Amino acid sequence: MLHEISKSVNSFIQWLENYGETSYDYQTLYSGPVGGKAKALYYRNSYIGKFVVLPMVFCEAAIPSARRFLGPKLRFPIADAHYAMGFAFLAENDDSNKYYEKAVRFLEALEKTRSPGYKHYCWGYPFDWVTRNGTVPAGTPLITSTPYAYEAFQQVYELDRNEHWKHVMHSIAEHAFNDIDDFKIDPVTSSCGYMPGDRQGGVVNASAYRAFLLTSASLDFSEPRYWEKAERNLNFVLKSQMSDGSWCYAADEVRDFVDHFHTCFVLKALAKIEKITGNQKCRKSIEKGVQYYTRELFDDKSLPKPFSQAPRITVYRKELYDYAECINLGTLLRGQFEKLDEVVECAIHDVITRWQKPDGSFRSRKLYLGWDNVPMHRWAQSQLFNSLSFFLHEKC
Repeated sequence: MLHEISKSVNSFIQWLENYGETSYDYQTLYSGPVGGKAKALYYRNSYIGKFVVLPMVFCEAAIPSARRFLGPKLRFPIADAHYAMGFAFLAENDDSNKYYEKAVRFLEALEKTRSPGYKHYCWGYPFDWVTRNGTVPAGTPLITSTPYAYEAFQQVYELDRNEHWKHVMHSIAEHAFNDIDDFKIDPVTSSCGYMPGDRQGGVVNASAYRAFLLTSASLDFSEPRYWEKAERNLNFVLKSQMSDGSWCYAADEVRDFVDHFHTCFVLKALAKIEKITGNQKCRKSIEKGVQYYTRELFDDKSLPKPFSQAPRITVYRKELYDYAECINLGTLLRGQFEKLDEVVECAIHDVITRWQKPDGSFRSRKLYLGWDNVPMHRWAQSQLFNSLSFFLHEKC
């Protein structure tokens, strides 16, 4: 299988060189002036709003290529971070500098696209993001995006020991520590905000991301204060786990859906924290979570399915993002859970045989009728490239 994965990755790299580093996004349908207003109306009045968003939903389900008429191609920092990490993985097994140079190129892009108006390095989306709580302006730093940049700079720093990358890492850690609010739940537990100024908190994967970033930074910079906040967020993640091993998206009894890639986000953070700290509370939670994950979030062919508990009617059967995060999580925990190893093998085989197109890119979604073939760097070309590169790195 390694030979086939290597061919797949090389084909993708050639596609990336030809296609360029900007792309459309699934949010292209909802972030423009028309789609944004329609989505905002839907959140204010779902009965009226569903008729207004129906054209966008129809395009998403039947004419995905219509995105090109609703917004421009954009550069996505979260994608740049994943590409930097993927090329850094490949660089470790390559005698030339070609992959290392590509990783550096994406770090330099990240430096240029940092969120404006903030003292420290941080990143968000390059579009206005309409949510149920209001519109998040483009460039607002998100705790679900910024940690990927930290990992990217950290990986390349391990390759070249360039102190500038470490300076950026420290700035990112200071942002996560100072600019993201905590919401105390009990004497040892806090959730965190999704972004600066968030007054709600409660999103489980947001606290998981911040817990990992600050845990890693506490060791990278010998800063106990980072760990003090990280531990409180970690306790929130652990206490939010349901009795069956799952995590709802948020602990607010409203956003109570359970999906594939958000479950992976939480488990990945716990796996990384356990790896660098040996935290046994993480181990128990991971064991319970993986049992749920492999039992409820795969179909009868052992392939990733989007939801075990869906929040709404979906317009697709399968999601590339789920495959990417499945492979990433499985590589992190390789050899620890037999069933997880099995489903990862199935996911890899399926994604490189059915999902990869002749040009090297990957299909974005399996729709109810046909495929969404629009390549989107954030959703999830970059994540899959990083996952396959990570898998190759660990195997080699």
